[in-house]
Amino acid sequence: MAKSSNTPDTKQLDDTLRALQGGLTSIPLSTADTTIDQWQEVLQQSGIPALQDIDRELGNLQSMLSVGGKGLDGKAIGRSLSMLGTQTTQVAATAQGDVRSSLTALADFLLKAGGDLEQDA
Repeated sequence: MAKSSNTPDTKQLDDTLRALQGGLTSIPLSTADTTIDQWQEVLQQSGIPALQDIDRELGNLQSMLSVGGKGLDGKAIGRSLSMLGTQTTQVAATAQGDVRSSLTALADFLLKAGGDLEQDA
């Protein structure tokens, strides 16, 4: 994936990974919402079909998170994170250099977090 003004760069990926390192519950819902919006903007503008699929799944995740607090469905959120991890793995396979390693790290995190939520919920 060639870097252009509308494709993710390693800074955006690394910022996302840093935010996730504290664990999913350490991220305020408002921050998660803003981050999802930022990613959706990049993905929507890319015109790349695989990224459009990730954009749709991010929208699905965002709607699940919008219920807030005690109304969160951990199992459904876990499935969404797992789907995002799988989709990100597929995109990482065709990415180059630092973007590829950052996408792979993000995919691994999403798959683990998603699996954990699906089992714990």
